Amino acid sequence: MTDITTIHQPVLLERCVALVAPALAEPGSVAVDCTLGLAGHATHFLKAAPEARLIGIDRDTEALGLATERMRREGLADRFTPVHAAFDEFAAVLADQGIDRVQAVFMDLGLSSLQIDETDRGFSYSHDAPLDMRMDVTQPLTAERVLATYDAESLARIFRDYGEERFARQIAREIAARRAHEPLTTSAQLNRLVDEVVPQAHRPAGNPAKRVFQALRIEVNGELDKLARTLPQIAAHLAVGGRLVVESYHSLEDKTVKSFMNQGLKVDAPAGLPMIPPEAQPFFRELTRGAVKADEAEIASNPRSASVRLRAVELVRPIPEARMRQLEPNATNATVRRGAHSRRGGRTGQPARQGRNR
Repeated sequence: MTDITTIHQPVLLERCVALVAPALAEPGSVAVDCTLGLAGHATHFLKAAPEARLIGIDRDTEALGLATERMRREGLADRFTPVHAAFDEFAAVLADQGIDRVQAVFMDLGLSSLQIDETDRGFSYSHDAPLDMRMDVTQPLTAERVLATYDAESLARIFRDYGEERFARQIAREIAARRAHEPLTTSAQLNRLVDEVVPQAHRPAGNPAKRVFQALRIEVNGELDKLARTLPQIAAHLAVGGRLVVESYHSLEDKTVKSFMNQGLKVDAPAGLPMIPPEAQPFFRELTRGAVKADEAEIASNPRSASVRLRAVELVRPIPEARMRQLEPNATNATVRRGAHSRRGGRTGQPARQGRNR
C-alpha cells in the first residue's frame, strides 16, 4: 500500500498547528478541516489537541478513503469523522452531525498533492491527460466540456478573471475557431494551442499555459464562488474564541479571504463618533499580522509552498445579526457564473470505501 506520508508535505505545518491547537484545549472541542486531502494537517491537529475531535470534509472520495485509513493507522480514528461534501456545504455538514458551534476551522485551498501528482485528471500541464480537472469526479462538468460548450466571450472572461491571463481573448477565440474540427480533449492539445497563441516576448516565467489551466480548474470546481459562500457559514458557526485559519495559493483566493476577514477586523461606524457602539466593534482578532509566507528553507524542501499565503483570525465576540448579513457574498465574488450543471449528489458522514487524500 502507498505510504501517503511521502506523497504530501503539509505547507507551513508547524505554524498552522500553532494557530489551530490553542482553540482546541477544552475537552469536547471540535475542529473542521474543510479541505482534508491526505490529512497531513488534520492528523497533527488531533495529536496536538488530545481532547478534541475533527470533522474532515473533502469532495474527493479517494482522498477521504486514504485519510480515513491514515487516521486508523495513527490511532486517531475514534476522534475523526470523514464527510464527502464540498466545503460550501459547511453549515449542512454541521447540522447533519448535530453541531452548532466549532472551535477551529482550517482551509488549505487549491489542489492536493495527490491531485497534482495524479496524471489521469488533467490538472497539470506537465502531463498529457484527458481534460477533466474535477476534484469531485461525480459532478458532470469537466474542463473538456467547458472548452467545448462555452462561447468565446465566456471563455475569455474565465481566463481573464480566474487566470489573470493577458491574452485571454486571443486564446478564447482560437479555441472557438479550432474546436469545430479539432475537439480539445487533452492537456497536450491545450498546451500546444496556448503556446501558439501567446507571443514569446510576452510570456510569464514557466509554462505559458499555466494561467489557463488555473482558470479552467477554478471554473470546473467553482472554487471562488464556493469560497465566498463558505466563509460566512464558518463565521456563523464559530464559537467565541474559535479560530479560522486559511492557506491560499493564488491572489484571487487570498483577496477573497483577506476581504472577508477585514470586515470583522474593522470598526463598522462612521469616523469621528465620540463613542463606538458595541455592535460596531470588531469581532475578529488578527492572529497573523497580514499574510504569512513560507521561508526559503521550506520552499527549497517543498516547492509547492512558494505561493502560499496564510491568514488567521479569532472570533472575540458574537457577531451581531446586522453584521452577519453584511458578510454574505456579493456579485463581486463571482464575476463569472458557472455553466448550468447539477451539483454533486448527497453527503455522507460515512467513510469512503476507497480513497485518497491531501
